[in-house]
Amino acid sequence: MKAHDGMYIGGAWRPAATADTIAVVNPADEQVIGHVPAGSAEDIDAAVHAARKAFPGWAATAPAERAALIGALRDQLAARKDEIAETVTAELGAPLQFSQMVHAGVPVLVAGSYAELAATYAFEEKVGNSTVYAEPLGVVGAITPWNYPLHQVVAKVAPALAAGCTVVLKPAEDTPLTAQLFAEAVDAAGIPAGVFNLVTGVGAVAGQALAAHEGVDLVSFTGSTAVGRQIGATAGAAIKQVALELGGKSANVILPSADLAKAVNVGVANVMGNSGQTCSAWTRMLVHRDQYDEAVELAQAAVAKYVPGERVGPLVNAKQQARVRGYIEKGIEEGARLVAGGPESPLPSGYYVRPTVFADVTPEMTIAQEEIFGPVLSILKYEDEEDALRIANGTVYGLAGAVWAAEPAEAVAFARRMDTGQVDINGGRFNPLAPFGGYKQSGVGRELGSHGLTEYLQTKSLQF
Repeated sequence: MKAHDGMYIGGAWRPAATADTIAVVNPADEQVIGHVPAGSAEDIDAAVHAARKAFPGWAATAPAERAALIGALRDQLAARKDEIAETVTAELGAPLQFSQMVHAGVPVLVAGSYAELAATYAFEEKVGNSTVYAEPLGVVGAITPWNYPLHQVVAKVAPALAAGCTVVLKPAEDTPLTAQLFAEAVDAAGIPAGVFNLVTGVGAVAGQALAAHEGVDLVSFTGSTAVGRQIGATAGAAIKQVALELGGKSANVILPSADLAKAVNVGVANVMGNSGQTCSAWTRMLVHRDQYDEAVELAQAAVAKYVPGERVGPLVNAKQQARVRGYIEKGIEEGARLVAGGPESPLPSGYYVRPTVFADVTPEMTIAQEEIFGPVLSILKYEDEEDALRIANGTVYGLAGAVWAAEPAEAVAFARRMDTGQVDINGGRFNPLAPFGGYKQSGVGRELGSHGLTEYLQTKSLQF
């Protein structure tokens, strides 16, 4: 794992415009593991110009050829899985097994899905006396977060390339080494120069310059709702398209007929995975009043298995650690009952937070309304299904969720009434072809599968 000291622009690594750098810190031991360039507006400008220059040729490339190159990229990512997992563990802090399975494994599946879609997608259709063409939007500015540093890159870059767009990527400053590995894979796959470009840097400088650049046709951003608003406003001023995957406060609704023990255990695992740093995590567990005390006991027992430094990694940085501890303190202050965890540090070093479970949480409490982004679960009580639905829909977010019931049809009926973009029924497994994205303040647009591909296309109709 060696950091590049330049930017990947126009098919080659080139020096940054300034000598400023960003230190990459291992959150498990707080040690610096490398430095990457702090990109400037000048670097972004160079990358956008490279992408614009490459766009006509890439857009004209046959879908089958684009599919073959994305397939080669998938193969390169698969060949680098061990190095990717080790790098994610070093700069994000995720346990190595989780990095191998999720951080390195899922992007290979997603890249493979777009290799297939690029070859099979209907870029042309007949509608009456018209022929409708799906054409690439142009240059994509992709701004990705640190919590899933390769998955979020692939979920944006692969469909953009499949559509015929060219890309400038600005990854999160906390996890840039994984993005550099991705650029190496792009290069080794033989994707033409300028089709993909990488600029590392901080959001307020490089990210803002990318979102505002007049040569960018679409900004695809994943991150906080607050930053999403800023990017939306910047893009709106230039009348350019945006795709925003933002915050979440997902409800895990356990109906009375469900297998309570399974629903609670899977629910706890969902929140604790990736140290709770998952926008779609089911951070609110809703349980019927008659089963509430049993559910709290089950959750308390389940969370004891998540040992910091072993099964649960640190948070990404000191700022995030302090933020999550602040929410735990706020929960205690507002009267929630702490049944596991707490704000104290579990280890002498590293940005760890105790896996925490709150009971007696009411819907208006801060910890039931705001995205915490840490290993913190709130358990809420409901009276009946209408009350559960009111609580589930009672936040500004609508990204994901879960429903459990003895019969899938019962869970589906409830899920159809939830104001959220994706719902898992009785622990339904991840589907890389299903659209992912939110209602309300959880975002605009969708990622993954054919719906994710259409975000990077525009239509033209010819009448005969």
